[in-house]
Amino acid sequence: MSTLKTGEGRFKKFFLNNKFVLFLLILLLIGLNIWVFNLISFVFEPFIVLVQTILLPLILTGVVYYLTNPIVNLLEKRRIKRVYSIIILYLVIIAIITLLIFAVIPVIRIQGMDLINNFPAYSAEAKLWFKKLIGGAFFNRFQHTTGYSSTDWTNTVIGQLTSFINRLASSWRGVVGAITEVVLAIVVVPFILFYLLLDGSRLPHYILNLIPTKLRPQSFEMMEEMNHQISSYIRGQVIVSFCIGLLLYIGYLIIGLKYSLVLAIAAAFTSIVPYLGPAIAITPALIVATVTSPAMLFKMIIVWTIVQLIEGKFISPQIMGKSLHIHPITIIFIILTAGNLFGLVGIILAVPGYAVLKVIVTHLFQWFKRRSGLYRPSEQQEKEVR
Repeated sequence: MSTLKTGEGRFKKFFLNNKFVLFLLILLLIGLNIWVFNLISFVFEPFIVLVQTILLPLILTGVVYYLTNPIVNLLEKRRIKRVYSIIILYLVIIAIITLLIFAVIPVIRIQGMDLINNFPAYSAEAKLWFKKLIGGAFFNRFQHTTGYSSTDWTNTVIGQLTSFINRLASSWRGVVGAITEVVLAIVVVPFILFYLLLDGSRLPHYILNLIPTKLRPQSFEMMEEMNHQISSYIRGQVIVSFCIGLLLYIGYLIIGLKYSLVLAIAAAFTSIVPYLGPAIAITPALIVATVTSPAMLFKMIIVWTIVQLIEGKFISPQIMGKSLHIHPITIIFIILTAGNLFGLVGIILAVPGYAVLKVIVTHLFQWFKRRSGLYRPSEQQEKEVR
């Protein structure tokens, strides 16, 4: 009997009371659950279909909610009932959309169709211009030094440009193929948005009712921080993108660049993706400017440089600030990884998704530090603090 008790004591000492071993056992159980769920993945198929169906409407509604909720709150502070505030907001949005449809959309359609029709010819002319540049005296001297012929340079660079343009075209074809899904999501958004604006402030309390009482204060703090991160990013990024599009449109008009409105709108939309978006947006503008004239190319580069300097030094620091606390290199890696995993949607949602995940992991780690006792300060550290 004593031997049995001694064995139980050793088991508790080396396994149950050993936090590192217990942590490894928890990881093993998590891995075992993942393996089992992978074997019965067909059970979750209806749930996956449901998530895929409602994901896009929820994302669009969330974006519009964070943009419009401050306006509704402001009207409510002016002693206008929330329902009436939402109705007023809807009427203003309908008026703006109507103005865009009759005043702006026709110009965009004309310039856009013209650019699409002429883009293959522009691309071919840009390739010829680049081929002549590579065949110049400088590259001739360089090829004698390196032994790398201008033909090789031309084939390599043109091949890379062609590959990039083809990938860009295929991506746009994929976007065009999803127009029906996007239109249906947009039709649903106003109905979801109405109830979210009306009762959205009560949603955190409903969620807290499902959480154990002891965890509610920290859970509420975590949800508040997540809400702040998402709202700051969405509002800031939309404002920054609008400013970039407006500044580029003014600059393109000044220098007389063709398709100025379409190119500026494309730059505004792609600027939603940090760091990588502007690099994508400059490509069609470079091609159009190159085909127009070398002077136009020089002017376009000056305009683009000035706009990027204004955005980087004045607009983004004032609007975005340091709210996300994410290093630029980390953002680039996150966007590239999310793009490879989830495509266009992953690129758009990479940064806010990472910000939310960072908040969750940070709070979970703080909770683990408090519960585990592994991070208690030593006596020496306590004496130094005193």
